[in-house]
Amino acid sequence: MRLKFYPYTLELKHTFTVSSNSRSTTPVILTEIEHEGYIGYGEASMPPYLGESHESVMKFLSMIDLTKYNNPFELETIINDVDKIAPNNNAAKTSIDIALHDLVGKLLNQAWFNIWGLAKEAAPFTSFTIGIDKPDIVKEKVKEAEGFKYLKVKLGKENDKEMIKIIRDESDVPIVVDVNQGWKDKNIALDMIYWLKEKNILFVEQPMPKNQIDDMAWLTEKSPLPTIADEAVQRLGDILKAKDVYSGINIKLMKCTGMREAHKMITLARALNMKVMLGCMTETSCGISAAAQLSPLVDWADLDGALLIKNDLFDGTKIINGKISISELPGIGVVKKNLK
Repeated sequence: MRLKFYPYTLELKHTFTVSSNSRSTTPVILTEIEHEGYIGYGEASMPPYLGESHESVMKFLSMIDLTKYNNPFELETIINDVDKIAPNNNAAKTSIDIALHDLVGKLLNQAWFNIWGLAKEAAPFTSFTIGIDKPDIVKEKVKEAEGFKYLKVKLGKENDKEMIKIIRDESDVPIVVDVNQGWKDKNIALDMIYWLKEKNILFVEQPMPKNQIDDMAWLTEKSPLPTIADEAVQRLGDILKAKDVYSGINIKLMKCTGMREAHKMITLARALNMKVMLGCMTETSCGISAAAQLSPLVDWADLDGALLIKNDLFDGTKIINGKISISELPGIGVVKKNLK
Protein backbone atom coordinates (compact mmCIF):
# COMPACT_ATOMS: atom_id res chain seq x y z
CA MET A 1 0.00 0.00 0.00
CA ARG A 2 1.17 3.51 -0.78
CA LEU A 3 0.12 6.65 1.10
CA LYS A 4 -0.21 10.14 -0.38
CA PHE A 5 -1.43 13.27 1.40
CA TYR A 6 -1.82 16.94 0.68
CA PRO A 7 -3.16 20.08 2.41
CA TYR A 8 -6.42 21.80 1.56
CA THR A 9 -8.35 24.68 3.10
CA LEU A 10 -12.13 24.64 3.42
CA GLU A 11 -13.88 27.96 2.82
CA LEU A 12 -16.97 28.39 4.99
CA LYS A 13 -20.16 29.91 3.62
CA HIS A 14 -20.52 32.01 6.80
CA THR A 15 -18.09 32.96 9.55
CA PHE A 16 -18.54 30.22 12.15
CA THR A 17 -18.71 31.40 15.76
CA VAL A 18 -18.92 29.30 18.91
CA SER A 19 -18.49 30.34 22.55
CA SER A 20 -14.68 30.31 22.33
CA ASN A 21 -13.71 31.42 18.80
CA SER A 22 -14.70 32.45 15.26
CA ARG A 23 -13.32 31.30 11.93
CA SER A 24 -14.06 31.51 8.19
CA THR A 25 -11.83 28.61 7.07
CA THR A 26 -10.88 25.14 8.28
CA PRO A 27 -7.57 23.45 7.40
CA VAL A 28 -7.79 19.83 6.25
CA ILE A 29 -5.39 17.19 5.00
CA LEU A 30 -6.66 14.79 2.36
CA THR A 31 -5.16 11.32 2.18
CA GLU A 32 -5.06 8.61 -0.49
CA ILE A 33 -4.05 4.98 0.04
CA GLU A 34 -3.45 3.02 -3.17
CA HIS A 35 -3.41 -0.78 -3.42
CA GLU A 36 -3.70 -2.97 -6.52
CA GLY A 37 -5.21 -0.17 -8.59
CA TYR A 38 -7.78 0.87 -5.96
CA ILE A 39 -7.61 4.19 -4.07
CA GLY A 40 -9.09 4.83 -0.65
CA TYR A 41 -9.78 8.45 0.31
CA GLY A 42 -9.45 9.94 3.80
CA GLU A 43 -9.56 13.29 5.55
CA ALA A 44 -8.25 15.07 8.63
CA SER A 45 -10.24 18.17 9.59
CA MET A 46 -8.64 20.51 12.12
CA PRO A 47 -10.78 23.10 13.86
CA PRO A 48 -8.80 25.17 16.41
CA TYR A 49 -9.58 23.27 19.60
CA LEU A 50 -8.06 20.00 18.32
CA GLY A 51 -4.61 21.58 18.38
CA GLU A 52 -3.61 20.09 15.02
CA SER A 53 -2.46 21.90 11.89
CA HIS A 54 -1.42 21.26 8.31
CA GLU A 55 2.16 21.02 9.55
CA SER A 56 1.51 18.66 12.48
CA VAL A 57 -0.67 16.30 10.45
CA MET A 58 1.78 16.09 7.56
CA LYS A 59 4.64 15.49 10.02
CA PHE A 60 2.70 12.63 11.61
CA LEU A 61 1.66 11.11 8.29
CA SER A 62 5.24 11.22 7.04
CA MET A 63 6.15 8.79 9.86
CA ILE A 64 3.75 6.12 8.55
CA ASP A 65 5.07 3.35 6.32
CA LEU A 66 2.18 1.40 4.82
CA THR A 67 4.40 -0.45 2.37
CA LYS A 68 5.20 -3.00 5.09
CA TYR A 69 1.60 -4.22 5.13
CA ASN A 70 0.62 -6.68 2.44
CA ASN A 71 -3.00 -7.15 3.52
CA PRO A 72 -5.20 -4.03 3.84
CA PHE A 73 -7.90 -6.17 5.49
CA GLU A 74 -5.80 -6.28 8.68
CA LEU A 75 -7.49 -3.09 9.85
CA GLU A 76 -7.09 -3.79 13.56
CA THR A 77 -3.34 -4.32 13.26
CA ILE A 78 -2.67 -1.39 10.94
CA ILE A 79 -4.81 1.10 12.84
CA ASN A 80 -3.36 0.04 16.21
CA ASP A 81 0.17 0.41 14.83
CA VAL A 82 -0.64 3.91 13.53
CA ASP A 83 -2.13 4.85 16.91
CA LYS A 84 1.10 3.89 18.68
CA ILE A 85 3.37 6.08 16.54
CA ALA A 86 2.72 9.15 18.72
CA PRO A 87 0.09 10.29 21.23
CA ASN A 88 -2.76 12.61 20.24
CA ASN A 89 -2.78 13.51 16.49
CA ASN A 90 -6.34 12.17 16.42
CA ALA A 91 -7.45 13.84 13.19
CA ALA A 92 -4.26 12.69 11.46
CA LYS A 93 -4.99 9.13 12.56
CA THR A 94 -8.57 9.51 11.37
CA SER A 95 -7.38 10.34 7.86
CA ILE A 96 -5.63 6.95 7.69
CA ASP A 97 -8.57 5.07 9.21
CA ILE A 98 -11.08 6.54 6.74
CA ALA A 99 -8.84 5.90 3.73
CA LEU A 100 -8.27 2.29 4.82
CA HIS A 101 -11.99 1.70 5.27
CA ASP A 102 -12.67 3.23 1.88
CA LEU A 103 -10.01 1.04 0.29
CA VAL A 104 -11.22 -2.18 1.95
CA GLY A 105 -14.83 -1.45 1.04
CA LYS A 106 -13.80 -0.96 -2.58
CA LEU A 107 -11.84 -4.22 -2.54
CA LEU A 108 -14.97 -5.94 -1.23
CA ASN A 109 -17.21 -3.93 -3.58
CA GLN A 110 -19.46 -3.08 -0.64
CA ALA A 111 -20.41 0.06 1.27
CA TRP A 112 -19.56 -0.08 4.96
CA PHE A 113 -23.16 0.10 6.15
CA ASN A 114 -23.65 -3.21 4.30
CA ILE A 115 -20.46 -4.71 5.75
CA TRP A 116 -21.69 -3.77 9.23
CA GLY A 117 -25.12 -5.22 8.49
CA LEU A 118 -26.98 -1.93 8.85
CA ALA A 119 -30.13 -0.75 7.08
CA LYS A 120 -29.57 2.36 4.99
CA GLU A 121 -33.19 3.39 5.64
CA ALA A 122 -32.46 3.55 9.40
CA ALA A 123 -30.16 6.55 8.95
CA PRO A 124 -31.54 9.44 11.02
CA PHE A 125 -32.29 13.03 10.18
CA THR A 126 -29.43 15.45 10.70
CA SER A 127 -29.52 18.83 12.32
CA PHE A 128 -28.37 21.99 10.55
CA THR A 129 -25.95 24.09 12.58
CA ILE A 130 -26.45 27.79 13.26
CA GLY A 131 -23.45 29.51 14.80
CA ILE A 132 -23.54 32.55 17.08
CA ASP A 133 -24.06 35.64 14.93
CA LYS A 134 -25.86 38.93 14.38
CA PRO A 135 -29.68 38.73 14.24
CA ASP A 136 -29.97 39.28 10.49
CA ILE A 137 -27.37 36.58 9.76
CA VAL A 138 -29.08 34.16 12.15
CA LYS A 139 -32.38 34.74 10.31
CA GLU A 140 -30.63 34.12 6.98
CA LYS A 141 -29.19 30.84 8.29
CA VAL A 142 -32.63 29.72 9.49
CA LYS A 143 -33.98 30.30 5.98
CA GLU A 144 -31.09 28.24 4.55
CA ALA A 145 -32.14 25.40 6.87
CA GLU A 146 -35.66 25.17 5.50
CA GLY A 147 -36.63 21.52 5.16
CA PHE A 148 -34.49 20.32 8.06
CA LYS A 149 -36.42 18.60 10.85
CA TYR A 150 -34.34 20.16 13.61
CA LEU A 151 -31.69 22.82 14.07
CA LYS A 152 -28.48 22.87 16.09
CA VAL A 153 -27.79 26.22 17.73
CA LYS A 154 -24.50 27.33 19.24
CA LEU A 155 -24.83 29.00 22.64
CA GLY A 156 -22.49 29.95 25.46
CA LYS A 157 -22.29 33.72 25.27
CA GLU A 158 -24.29 36.53 26.84
CA ASN A 159 -26.93 36.52 24.10
CA ASP A 160 -28.16 32.93 24.48
CA LYS A 161 -31.82 33.78 25.02
CA GLU A 162 -31.74 36.33 22.22
CA MET A 163 -30.39 33.65 19.83
CA ILE A 164 -33.24 31.29 20.67
CA LYS A 165 -35.87 34.02 20.47
CA ILE A 166 -34.64 35.14 17.03
CA ILE A 167 -34.86 31.58 15.72
CA ARG A 168 -38.25 30.99 17.32
CA ASP A 169 -39.55 34.08 15.51
CA GLU A 170 -38.55 32.40 12.24
CA SER A 171 -39.18 28.70 12.87
CA ASP A 172 -40.89 26.31 15.29
CA VAL A 173 -38.85 23.18 14.40
CA PRO A 174 -37.15 21.42 17.34
CA ILE A 175 -33.72 22.69 18.36
CA VAL A 176 -30.68 21.11 19.94
CA VAL A 177 -28.21 23.45 21.61
CA ASP A 178 -24.43 23.18 21.87
CA VAL A 179 -22.90 25.36 24.58
CA ASN A 180 -19.26 24.34 23.94
CA GLN A 181 -18.46 24.53 27.68
CA GLY A 182 -19.75 28.10 27.82
CA TRP A 183 -21.77 27.94 31.09
CA LYS A 184 -19.61 28.02 34.22
CA ASP A 185 -22.22 28.16 37.04
CA LYS A 186 -24.32 25.02 37.54
CA ASN A 187 -27.33 26.87 38.98
CA ILE A 188 -27.44 29.35 36.12
CA ALA A 189 -27.03 26.42 33.71
CA LEU A 190 -29.98 24.58 35.28
CA ASP A 191 -32.18 27.68 35.12
CA MET A 192 -31.23 28.09 31.47
CA ILE A 193 -32.07 24.47 30.68
CA TYR A 194 -35.51 24.83 32.25
CA TRP A 195 -36.05 27.94 30.13
CA LEU A 196 -34.90 26.07 27.02
CA LYS A 197 -37.23 23.15 27.70
CA GLU A 198 -40.19 25.48 27.15
CA LYS A 199 -38.75 26.44 23.73
CA ASN A 200 -38.93 22.92 22.24
CA ILE A 201 -35.27 22.06 22.83
CA LEU A 202 -34.36 18.36 22.53
CA PHE A 203 -31.07 18.20 24.44
CA VAL A 204 -28.10 20.27 25.62
CA GLU A 205 -24.60 19.47 24.38
CA GLN A 206 -21.55 20.11 26.59
CA PRO A 207 -23.18 22.79 28.75
CA MET A 208 -20.28 23.18 31.21
CA PRO A 209 -16.46 22.91 31.10
CA LYS A 210 -15.36 19.30 30.86
CA ASN A 211 -13.25 19.56 34.03
CA GLN A 212 -16.23 20.57 36.20
CA ILE A 213 -17.19 16.93 36.61
CA ASP A 214 -19.10 17.16 39.90
CA ASP A 215 -21.06 20.19 38.73
CA MET A 216 -21.86 18.42 35.47
CA ALA A 217 -23.09 15.27 37.24
CA TRP A 218 -25.30 17.44 39.47
CA LEU A 219 -26.68 19.25 36.43
CA THR A 220 -27.45 16.02 34.57
CA GLU A 221 -29.25 14.56 37.59
CA LYS A 222 -31.52 17.60 37.86
CA SER A 223 -31.84 18.53 34.18
CA PRO A 224 -35.23 18.10 32.47
CA LEU A 225 -33.33 17.62 29.18
CA PRO A 226 -30.62 15.09 28.25
CA THR A 227 -27.04 16.33 28.49
CA ILE A 228 -24.56 15.19 25.83
CA ALA A 229 -20.77 15.10 26.27
CA ASP A 230 -18.70 16.46 23.39
CA GLU A 231 -15.37 17.97 24.47
CA ALA A 232 -15.48 15.69 27.55
CA VAL A 233 -15.45 12.50 25.45
CA GLN A 234 -12.81 12.13 22.78
CA ARG A 235 -12.03 8.42 22.57
CA LEU A 236 -13.21 4.99 23.74
CA GLY A 237 -11.43 5.27 27.10
CA ASP A 238 -13.39 8.40 28.04
CA ILE A 239 -16.84 6.81 27.94
CA LEU A 240 -16.80 5.06 31.32
CA LYS A 241 -15.79 8.35 32.97
CA ALA A 242 -18.78 10.05 31.34
CA LYS A 243 -21.35 7.54 32.62
CA ASP A 244 -23.57 9.16 35.28
CA VAL A 245 -22.03 12.55 34.41
CA TYR A 246 -23.83 12.94 31.07
CA SER A 247 -26.92 11.35 29.53
CA GLY A 248 -25.06 10.53 26.33
CA ILE A 249 -22.04 11.18 24.13
CA ASN A 250 -21.27 12.90 20.85
CA ILE A 251 -18.90 10.81 18.72
CA LYS A 252 -16.88 12.55 16.02
CA LEU A 253 -14.49 10.71 13.76
CA MET A 254 -11.92 13.50 13.98
CA LYS A 255 -11.83 13.20 17.77
CA CYS A 256 -11.79 9.43 18.12
CA THR A 257 -9.31 8.44 15.35
CA GLY A 258 -11.88 7.17 12.88
CA MET A 259 -14.59 4.71 11.92
CA ARG A 260 -13.18 1.66 13.70
CA GLU A 261 -13.02 3.28 17.13
CA ALA A 262 -16.32 5.11 16.58
CA HIS A 263 -18.03 1.74 16.03
CA LYS A 264 -16.54 0.44 19.29
CA MET A 265 -17.64 3.61 21.12
CA ILE A 266 -21.23 3.18 19.96
CA THR A 267 -21.23 -0.43 21.15
CA LEU A 268 -19.91 0.51 24.60
CA ALA A 269 -22.23 3.50 25.02
CA ARG A 270 -25.23 1.30 24.19
CA ALA A 271 -24.07 -1.30 26.73
CA LEU A 272 -23.99 1.48 29.34
CA ASN A 273 -27.49 2.64 28.34
CA MET A 274 -26.25 6.01 27.14
CA LYS A 275 -27.65 8.06 24.28
CA VAL A 276 -25.47 8.38 21.19
CA MET A 277 -25.05 11.34 18.87
CA LEU A 278 -22.87 11.28 15.76
CA GLY A 279 -21.29 14.64 15.00
CA CYS A 280 -18.72 16.20 12.71
CA MET A 281 -16.42 19.14 12.15
CA THR A 282 -16.56 21.28 9.04
CA GLU A 283 -15.44 18.61 6.57
CA THR A 284 -15.68 17.63 2.94
CA SER A 285 -18.13 14.94 1.90
CA CYS A 286 -15.28 12.48 2.40
CA GLY A 287 -15.37 12.74 6.19
CA ILE A 288 -19.15 13.17 6.29
CA SER A 289 -19.75 10.11 4.10
CA ALA A 290 -17.48 8.02 6.33
CA ALA A 291 -19.43 9.02 9.44
CA ALA A 292 -22.74 8.47 7.67
CA GLN A 293 -21.94 4.77 7.30
CA LEU A 294 -22.38 4.50 11.09
CA SER A 295 -25.45 6.70 11.32
CA PRO A 296 -28.13 3.95 11.43
CA LEU A 297 -26.74 3.04 14.88
CA VAL A 298 -27.29 6.39 16.62
CA ASP A 299 -30.09 8.41 18.21
CA TRP A 300 -29.17 11.77 16.71
CA ALA A 301 -26.89 13.00 13.96
CA ASP A 302 -25.22 16.31 13.23
CA LEU A 303 -23.61 15.60 9.87
CA ASP A 304 -24.04 18.91 8.09
CA GLY A 305 -20.33 19.81 7.92
CA ALA A 306 -20.08 19.61 4.12
CA LEU A 307 -23.15 21.82 3.74
CA LEU A 308 -21.34 24.64 5.54
CA ILE A 309 -18.46 24.88 3.04
CA LYS A 310 -18.12 26.35 -0.46
CA ASN A 311 -15.40 24.13 -1.94
CA ASP A 312 -16.26 20.47 -1.36
CA LEU A 313 -13.87 18.15 -3.25
CA PHE A 314 -16.11 15.08 -3.11
CA ASP A 315 -19.56 13.80 -4.00
CA GLY A 316 -20.97 11.31 -1.55
CA THR A 317 -23.69 10.99 1.06
CA LYS A 318 -26.49 13.51 0.54
CA ILE A 319 -28.86 15.27 2.91
CA ILE A 320 -32.38 15.15 1.44
CA ASN A 321 -35.06 17.13 3.28
CA GLY A 322 -32.90 16.87 6.37
CA LYS A 323 -32.49 13.08 6.22
CA ILE A 324 -29.14 11.36 5.70
CA SER A 325 -29.14 9.45 2.42
CA ILE A 326 -26.10 7.20 2.63
CA SER A 327 -24.21 6.69 -0.61
CA GLU A 328 -24.34 3.07 -1.79
CA LEU A 329 -21.00 3.27 -3.60
CA PRO A 330 -18.34 0.86 -2.28
CA GLY A 331 -16.22 1.91 0.68
CA ILE A 332 -17.30 5.16 2.33
CA GLY A 333 -19.27 6.07 -0.79
CA VAL A 334 -17.46 9.00 -2.36
CA VAL A 335 -16.28 10.13 -5.77
CA LYS A 336 -13.60 12.78 -6.06
CA LYS A 337 -14.59 15.81 -8.11
CA ASN A 338 -12.44 17.11 -10.95
CA LEU A 339 -12.25 20.70 -9.75
CA LYS A 340 -10.09 23.14 -11.68
